[in-house]
Amino acid sequence: MEKSLKNTKKPMGLSTKIFIALIAGAISGVLIHYFMPAGYIRDSVIVEGVLYVIGQGFIRLMQMLVVPLVFCSLICGSMAIGDTKTLGKVGIKTILFYLLTTAVAVSVALSVAMLINPGIGVTIENVSTSSVTITEKQPLTQTLLNIIPKNPVESLATADMLPIIVFALFVGILLAKMGNKASTVANFFSQFNDLMMEMTMAVMKAAPIGVFCLIARTFANIGFDAFVPMLKYMGCVILALAIQCFVVYQLLLFLFTRLNPFKFLKKFFPVMNFAFTTATSNATIPLSINTLDKKLGVSKKISSFTIPLGATVNMDGTSIMQGVAVIFVAQIFGITLSPSDLVTVIITATLASIGTSGVPSVGLITLAMVFQSVGVPTEGIALIMGIDRILDMLRTAVNITGDAVCTTIVANQEGLVNKETFNSDVTVDN
Repeated sequence: MEKSLKNTKKPMGLSTKIFIALIAGAISGVLIHYFMPAGYIRDSVIVEGVLYVIGQGFIRLMQMLVVPLVFCSLICGSMAIGDTKTLGKVGIKTILFYLLTTAVAVSVALSVAMLINPGIGVTIENVSTSSVTITEKQPLTQTLLNIIPKNPVESLATADMLPIIVFALFVGILLAKMGNKASTVANFFSQFNDLMMEMTMAVMKAAPIGVFCLIARTFANIGFDAFVPMLKYMGCVILALAIQCFVVYQLLLFLFTRLNPFKFLKKFFPVMNFAFTTATSNATIPLSINTLDKKLGVSKKISSFTIPLGATVNMDGTSIMQGVAVIFVAQIFGITLSPSDLVTVIITATLASIGTSGVPSVGLITLAMVFQSVGVPTEGIALIMGIDRILDMLRTAVNITGDAVCTTIVANQEGLVNKETFNSDVTVDN
């Protein structure tokens, strides 16, 4: 009897371990900030030594995987679809959906921010600031030209994602067209993609330790004090993210597929949790594809194409932060934005989300482009950097949920969703 009980005991899943690490990291960080005296041991050895090195080491491990993972996933995805006509149809649907949801996300963010007015009553002296470096804004014509790689190897080396996507799709389409004549090359990319998936899952095993150190360092540095004057801004971003994730996405899912949004959220929650704790869309690619396939019945033929693409071009959570930040900083500086300015913000934030790398806090850099489009001082970005890490985690979870909803809708329209699997109550922890 005792032996059978031992055999039926379910091992703790990765998502559970990560969540425990998140809570433990937050508690440890608060204890370090408030109860450990400032000095060399606390600041240099623990916070900026052990916690920083391990946390950033974990982030670097994930960044190491980004380029080969996205490159191989997109080649295999475009190869799997095979027919260029079908690929073109799926690609257009996917990109249009991503652009639509991003525009809706910015509109939701602006509406919530104008309703709550987060910047009114907040003075610059009361807000935690830090330095920020802004790169020069490129003209739209140059941005469009840069999508076409002059040197694909250079793009791969510098992690320039849009040219990588274009080149990967080109390679995948031609491999599918050539068929058996290019079977050796096709098999190489297929096997290399499997290798990258395995490598990502191996790195994920270190996620609880990495998450603990990242969160502990964040709270050890800022404690709760930095949050108080920023509560209205944080509240706006969180409310807009919640509306986008739990209302907009789920309505779209139901309207286009008639599938149960609650089942979708329940089964996809471990992926959302992982994205929240790591704050990087790219690291969730294998987990998203695996969950969509095994729990939600979405064919890998579609997800292996749409998920890596979404990790690069679909940043609804980031766009929401940008929409709220524009209103917040404009109000602090006493700038009144006209209706045409708000339309400009929607267009610019939507375009800025394309090509935003799925790595932590990159949205702060593209935010400069949005600020400049309506004449809001880019110095205002420094006002929100202190608490951006927490919000970055939340918006990453929203980003990958949008990718998964789009994938499910497109796959359903192509008849590639197993509805029995989707509606099944059996779930496997990752």
